[in-house]
Amino acid sequence: MDNEKLYVRVKIVIDSARDALKKNEKQFYGNSVDPFSALFDALWQNISLTKWLKQEKSRQNQKTLQNYLGDFHQEIIGSFKNWESLGKGKVFDVKNDGKKIIAEIKNKHNTTKGNHKIVIYDDLKEQLDTGYGGYKAYYVEIIPKNKKVYDKPFTPSDNKTHFQRPKNENIRVIDGKSFYALATGDKDALKKIYAILPKVIGDILKREYKIVEGDASFEELFNRIY
Repeated sequence: MDNEKLYVRVKIVIDSARDALKKNEKQFYGNSVDPFSALFDALWQNISLTKWLKQEKSRQNQKTLQNYLGDFHQEIIGSFKNWESLGKGKVFDVKNDGKKIIAEIKNKHNTTKGNHKIVIYDDLKEQLDTGYGGYKAYYVEIIPKNKKVYDKPFTPSDNKTHFQRPKNENIRVIDGKSFYALATGDKDALKKIYAILPKVIGDILKREYKIVEGDASFEELFNRIY
């Protein structure tokens, strides 16, 4: 994808997150901060309550930002050649009619609770049984668990029946790096986007991006996940 499209997608995420973070600041105590938990945690870390409150605000802000990252990946993938993002509120997130692929994208392997995964499976199966016959449906976990690489049948367990959904080679679960490779034909596509993001984010926020890009942990963070 070209840089202009990437800047547009990143700015959308930043603007949306900025509005949500302002709301967080106003509602911080309305979110029922647990004073007992604060005491235990502050003393456990050997820090003041004032410092603990700063940490807690930062934690809540990070959680808010993460809520927008699934949308970010959806829009990035949707901007690749022959791919389309379907926006919010649809049964699935992106599709490629040429490759005959539809996909639901989540940011982390634990974003979706187990009981909701069967809903995703059933929705994808219904799509394959109706308007998307001959397609493959993917449940994408951008951040995989335990540095695993996978592209396998998606067989979530039903908490009520304690049985897994039937194995179907056309309904699959896949990690983010593998799906970006599938979408672009470039096995390093996700890493290349990660590598350019500091400059893009820094330019939009008017921050010095090399403080992140030059950090020893910059590559390590990516390599520990993939």
